[in-house]
Amino acid sequence: MQEKSPLTSLAPDLLLIAVAVTWGASYLSAKNLVAATDVTTALTLRYAVAFAGMLFFLLCRRGWRMTRRTTAVGVVLGLSQAAVLWLETAGVGMTSASNAGLLISLSLIFTPLLEVLVLRRVLPVAFYAMALVAMLGALLLASGQGLRLPGTGDLLVLAAAVIRAVHVIATAKFLKPTDDLPLIVGLQLFAGLLIFLFLGAPNLGQGLGSMGPAAWVDAVFLGLACSVFAFLVQAWAVRRSSAARASLLMGTEPVWAVAIGVTLGGDHIAPVQAAGMVLIVLATLVGARIERRARERRNSAFEADQGRRDEQLMMES
Repeated sequence: MQEKSPLTSLAPDLLLIAVAVTWGASYLSAKNLVAATDVTTALTLRYAVAFAGMLFFLLCRRGWRMTRRTTAVGVVLGLSQAAVLWLETAGVGMTSASNAGLLISLSLIFTPLLEVLVLRRVLPVAFYAMALVAMLGALLLASGQGLRLPGTGDLLVLAAAVIRAVHVIATAKFLKPTDDLPLIVGLQLFAGLLIFLFLGAPNLGQGLGSMGPAAWVDAVFLGLACSVFAFLVQAWAVRRSSAARASLLMGTEPVWAVAIGVTLGGDHIAPVQAAGMVLIVLATLVGARIERRARERRNSAFEADQGRRDEQLMMES
């Protein structure tokens, strides 16, 4: 069996971190876009830009073929992803960014637990410990800006964290190596676009009319970078590694959100927040290494078992 090069092995991790960076930057863009319009108009525009970009890619590529299975998977993943974005966007508008960042990070725990229940993939206890350390880091990162008692917005973001974990698990369960990934993501975006067009139709004209040039730039960034690029990478990387690993790597999102706020927004962080960032990064690095070794051992055991079966069949024949 041909061994993968280090760069090939690291590609899913690097791309998932790139997704975390773009999603970290999305908070500022989403906040500005919602302020210029409203939640449903912002999401409708985000999905419209994303679907247009993916449709252009599919038309240029050609050779794709729609099947019942492809359509079903695309629609199901589209519904779950749209639910995550609506709950998260609406929730952030009714709670503090600190609470939102902390609550959405709960998907770090929900995803590996669901992976055990649904996919029957059990990881070493040390991995779950690292997920808890990452959550502790998220708590320290949020505490510098001040936490408050939970409210309606917090419950919406908590629901978003649960459904995000379900979405990642569904991606790992339903996608097969032979699936046409761009086509499925295109259907996913189309399903979300239809949902938000229906929800936002009454106020869509007024919302679009209130947008300035900066809001359109935010919409393009959210549509192409935070949706097309992010959805493709997430689905591709989960299929090549595991849902728990993808969740842990994308869990560095709050770190990048703070880093971008400091470099571009002129924000300042307290020592406790810096400690939280360090904990998240260290937990992610150690957790990813634990998951990779566990996956390699599982694959080696499977290959050894398959070899014994083939040998036994040859002896019987």
